[in-house]
Amino acid sequence: MNPLAGQLNDSIKAGNEHVYNMLSGLGKAIYFPKEGILSQSAEATAHAKKYNATIGIATENGLPMHLGVIQDKLSAFSPKDLYSYAPPAGKPELRSVWREKMLRENPSLEGKSFSNPIVTNALTHGLSIVADLFAEQGDAVIYPDKNWENYELTFGIRRQTETVNYPLFTEDMSFNSEGLLDALLAQKDRGKAIVLLNFPNNPTGYTPGLAEGEAIVAAILRAAEEGVNVVVVSDDAYFGLFFEDSLKESLFGKLANLHPRVLAVKIDGATKEEFVWGFRVGFITYASENKELLAALEQKTLGIIRATISSGAHPSQTFVLDALKAPEFSAQKEEKFLIMKGRANKVKALLDSGKYGDDVWTYYPFNSGYFMCLKLFTVSAEDLRLHLIHTYGLGTIALGESDLRIAFSCIEEDQLEDLFDLVYAGIRDLEKA
Repeated sequence: MNPLAGQLNDSIKAGNEHVYNMLSGLGKAIYFPKEGILSQSAEATAHAKKYNATIGIATENGLPMHLGVIQDKLSAFSPKDLYSYAPPAGKPELRSVWREKMLRENPSLEGKSFSNPIVTNALTHGLSIVADLFAEQGDAVIYPDKNWENYELTFGIRRQTETVNYPLFTEDMSFNSEGLLDALLAQKDRGKAIVLLNFPNNPTGYTPGLAEGEAIVAAILRAAEEGVNVVVVSDDAYFGLFFEDSLKESLFGKLANLHPRVLAVKIDGATKEEFVWGFRVGFITYASENKELLAALEQKTLGIIRATISSGAHPSQTFVLDALKAPEFSAQKEEKFLIMKGRANKVKALLDSGKYGDDVWTYYPFNSGYFMCLKLFTVSAEDLRLHLIHTYGLGTIALGESDLRIAFSCIEEDQLEDLFDLVYAGIRDLEKA
């Protein structure tokens, strides 16, 4: 093992041996080079005032070399904020501004010890980092039966983990914290579990209420007290889009420093929060009371980034930082939030109106995010999906035998009634066939 990796492992072990035991083999072996090209370039940048012949970019007239056909389109920004490599951890100011935003929007983080957010290539990359650092072949990865399919690729396929699902909802359609607890306690022999919490949930658009959130935290605490090391990941992809009574902040704040056997990780980003999906700017943040442990986890995270993408895209980080600092940012974001809330409320009003009866579908609770899910009673979700797309030109997502996901996020409010009329018509067509 490289001595740098060993030093990082020693820091983690000294800070919290349970967190060290959560690391995968790759997580234990990875490190960020201290004496490689990047560190030598950084030293030269600080001290080589005459010529700096270290970094692998081209310069001209003291600026990164660039093409006019690109810079002409981006003239509001300096070439130094576009074309040179961003640091592997991301632009320092962006990291600081995002941390301040996290503290504003998550009051339960006040007084908690957590790392500076590290920039990722959006949220999937953040989840992939978690998988690489903590998931070993055969580890249990726990998440609900209604979930984002990429979890299986990121953890199950890439890292050969065992997927453990539990029903998202109880019979009375509240969050199934007992199911989560049972799944966790079933890992006592393993002594380790990775838990993925995704609120607002994709595909259902559900965010738990305050009491449900407390039950989730209590379940994780109980598992830790029973001897299970828990890596708990708050996948906050749709954070902030809370339309009704529900949690209004990430559970990361409540989970941070909950118990020595609990490592809380927050995955979030600008992609959906700030409506910049293609910019691919996300963040990964760790919580621990031990500063040396946090520093070591950051170095290991940078090692994963260096070994995979080297660093995130610089222009998109610049664009996001500029937006976050703009005086108009909050008002513009609120305007878009209200549009999304109006669409969600319109869907619920339509489904509760009685127009479609109660014999063809019901819907799972939704109060946030981009999506909602119908539970079909009389036809197959896949049959209906195919019929809708080929007969009515309407695209939906079939999930399992009975669930149909509809993204109201990409449908204008005044088009929603027509959309659900077509879904209803499609069901009646199939019933007659």
